[in-house]
Amino acid sequence: MTSEHVHIAIVGAGFSGLGAAIRLRQAGIHEFVILERDEEIGGVWRDNLYPGCACDVESPLYSFSFAPNPGWSRMYSPQAEILAYLRRCADEHGVRAHLRLGHAVSEAVWDPDHRRWALETSRGRFTADVLIAGTGGLSEPRVPELRGRERFEGRAFHSARWDAEAPLSGRVAVVGTGASAVQIVPNIVDRVGQLKLFQRTPAWVVPRKDRAFSRLEQRMFALAPFTQRMLRAQLYLRHESFLLGFRNPALMRLVQRRALRYLADQVPDRELRARLRPNFTLGCKRILVSDDYYPALTRDKVEVVSAGVREVVGSGLVDTEGRTHEVDTIIWATGFEVAEPPFARYVRGRSGDSLAQVWRGSPKAYLGTTVAGFPNLFLLTGPNTGLGHSSMLLMIEAQLELILGAVRELGRGAVTIEPDPQVQARFVEEIERGGAGTVWTAGGCSSWYLDGTGRNSTLWPWSTFSYMRRAKFERGDYVIEDA
Repeated sequence: MTSEHVHIAIVGAGFSGLGAAIRLRQAGIHEFVILERDEEIGGVWRDNLYPGCACDVESPLYSFSFAPNPGWSRMYSPQAEILAYLRRCADEHGVRAHLRLGHAVSEAVWDPDHRRWALETSRGRFTADVLIAGTGGLSEPRVPELRGRERFEGRAFHSARWDAEAPLSGRVAVVGTGASAVQIVPNIVDRVGQLKLFQRTPAWVVPRKDRAFSRLEQRMFALAPFTQRMLRAQLYLRHESFLLGFRNPALMRLVQRRALRYLADQVPDRELRARLRPNFTLGCKRILVSDDYYPALTRDKVEVVSAGVREVVGSGLVDTEGRTHEVDTIIWATGFEVAEPPFARYVRGRSGDSLAQVWRGSPKAYLGTTVAGFPNLFLLTGPNTGLGHSSMLLMIEAQLELILGAVRELGRGAVTIEPDPQVQARFVEEIERGGAGTVWTAGGCSSWYLDGTGRNSTLWPWSTFSYMRRAKFERGDYVIEDA
C-alpha cells in the first residue's frame, strides 16, 4: 500500500490541532495535514453534548488571541457557541483544505532509516517529517472498571458520549462530582423522577456569576477591538492572581472561608451541608464554578449518596457501604484518561518503545512539548502544561510558538530535533521542586492532577507568563541532526 508523504502531520482537530494549523499557515507553512478521527472538527466541544455543557473560563480569555470573537453571547459560553467559534476559525483561516476527517491514527512509528514518521490511519498510510499531537488530555472518557457493568438492564453512558435518546424521566444516577456533573445535575433535575448523585469526595464550588453580554458590548467589541483586548487583559490578570493561593496552601485556607459561606447560603440543611463540605484545601482538586449546583442538590427528588460505587447489578448500583440503589439510567461523570492518554500507547520512538512504555504511568516531557528519544514529535497540552487557575489556550499558544521555532530550524537544514536527555531530566526535576508545597501536592487530596506514582505530571506550577517566557526554541537544549 502506498503512503502519502507530508511535511507535517497534526493529529486532532480541537483547539490544539486547529491552533497549530492556523499558526503554521500564518507562518507561511502550508505542507501539512490534520488527521481527525471524527467526521467533524471540534474535539471536546464536539463530543460533549450533555445538558448545560459550557466553559468554566470566561470566553474572552478562552479563545485564541489571534482570533478574537466580539460576538460571544455570555461571559461563559455554552458548548454550541464554542463549537461554532472553532468552525468559524477553521473557515476564516483556510484550514478546511488541510483536514483529513475520519482518519483515526492507530500507529505512529519513527522510521530511523528515512528519518520520518510512519502513520497508520483508518483510511490509509502517511509519512511525515514532523508529528504534532493535538489529541488533548480530555479526549478519552474514563469509566471505572466495576464488577457487573455488563449486567445493568437500563441505559448507561459517559457524560462525554451523551445519549440524547435516553429517557431521563425515571430514576437517574449521576456518578461523580467533577466539572461535568456540576453542569449536568442542575440541567436535568427538572426532567428526572428521582436523581441520585454518587459523591465519593465532595468538591469545592464557588459562584460562577455568569451574565449575558449586551448588544451594546458586542458592538463595542466589534467596532473597537481594543476594548475586548482590555477585558481579556483584565481577566488574565485576575486569574493569574489566583496563583498566589495555589502556591500557598495556608493562604488558600483563608480564601476557602468564602466558599464555605457560599455553601452555607446555598444549602440550609445542616446535614446535607456537612456532607457537601470538602475535607481538603481549596484548589487541591479542580475548583468548580456554578450558580445552580447547590440549589439543585436541595431538591426533594435529589439524594446525595456519600459513598463510592462498589459494583453494578441488573437493577442499578451497589455503593461501598453495601446499599443497593435501583435506577433506570446511569450517567458516568467520571472524567478522562489524563495521566495515561491512549495516544501514548501507539507512538513509538527511536528505541521502538511507545511513549506509554517510556513514561510508565508518569508522563515527562521537556517544556511539556518534546520527549527525548522521539525525534520531531511535538505534544500540545503535554505533561505539566495543564493549569489549575487559568485558560489552557494561553499554554497552547505558547507551545505553538515553541513548535514554530523548531519547525523553522528544520527549514534551515536540520533533519531531526529532540530534547537533550539531560536537559529534559533537569526540567522534570525543576517541575518537582516547583510543585512541592503547592496546594496541588500538599492540599490533602488525591486528584487527577497526580499520576499513579503520586507525581504532579499534569499541571504547570507557576504563572502562565513564566511559561510563555520559557517556551522559546533554544538550539542548545536539543539534539539536532543535520542533513
